[in-house]
Amino acid sequence: MLREGLERILRGRTGALIVLGTDKVVDSIASGGFPLEVEFSPTRLRELAKMDGAIVCDREASRILRAGTQLLPDPSIETTESGTRHRTAERVAKQTGYPVIAVSQSMRIIALYVGNRRHVLEDSSAIMSRANQALATLERYKLRLDEVTGTLSALEIEDLVTVRDVAAVIQRLEMVRRISDEISGYVIELGSDGRLLTLQLEELIGGVGPDRELVIRDYLSPAATTVDFSSMLAGLGALSSTELLDLSAVARLMGYSVVGDALDAAVSPHGYRLLSKVPRLPGAIVERLVEHFGSLQKLLAAGLEDLQAVDGVGEGRARAVREGLSRLAESSILERYV
Repeated sequence: MLREGLERILRGRTGALIVLGTDKVVDSIASGGFPLEVEFSPTRLRELAKMDGAIVCDREASRILRAGTQLLPDPSIETTESGTRHRTAERVAKQTGYPVIAVSQSMRIIALYVGNRRHVLEDSSAIMSRANQALATLERYKLRLDEVTGTLSALEIEDLVTVRDVAAVIQRLEMVRRISDEISGYVIELGSDGRLLTLQLEELIGGVGPDRELVIRDYLSPAATTVDFSSMLAGLGALSSTELLDLSAVARLMGYSVVGDALDAAVSPHGYRLLSKVPRLPGAIVERLVEHFGSLQKLLAAGLEDLQAVDGVGEGRARAVREGLSRLAESSILERYV
């Protein structure tokens, strides 16, 4: 509804200054106007924007609290804007910490200020065009990701995985994450117009979410075990687009040497990723199985009695793990060679 209200203001060729949130700081810099305390609606926002003064809503933009008020932020707060409305918006955002929206009557743009950030909302048709291009890119990335993860699964069963194979999968997982995050941003900007986009995005990346963490946990070099896991993920996200294309940079982040033929060195998984694909297997049991056996190859070779030796694994669950891993092994080999 907020997006629709802003579009109505633009079409009506009026400006607006909207604060999303209120507290003692907002009250102290607000002068005049009148209290409303009414439910938010796009038409109400549009009508109130015709008057001089700012509009104050609650944080969720579900109620309009005040209208026609003059905002007097601290003039010593630095601003890079030139127009009165936008200078006020930036200063209020910095002083209060709440999001502030400025709709320019002359420039016909919507600018959102949050803290020290300024983001200009584009026309919905332009955003939708870029979002559709990003979806097409994501679809290609996802196909390639499916190929490399399928290959990795088969290599894990045969115990033929190299550092290069692992780095290639992590690289593709990170690429998919980045493009999906970009599309998620478009969905937020589009408001209700982004619902179809959300469904397409969920269909494309369904099940991919935890894979990045599971692959890293499977293959994190023993030399890097002192590194915090969240720091490892942050380091992966901090790689530039150019660095991400370099498998050596990804492998180095995982704690592996990249000197000479080190990328072709053999590595073995702990089994987190494949165990997570076994139906109805709780995360706590996965942790115990990995801790008990130490590697995927030992898990694959384990019999029912060996599996039952793990705390919390009875005969039924042991059979489910045994059969689940067998099916995964069979399907992975078939996909690779047939």
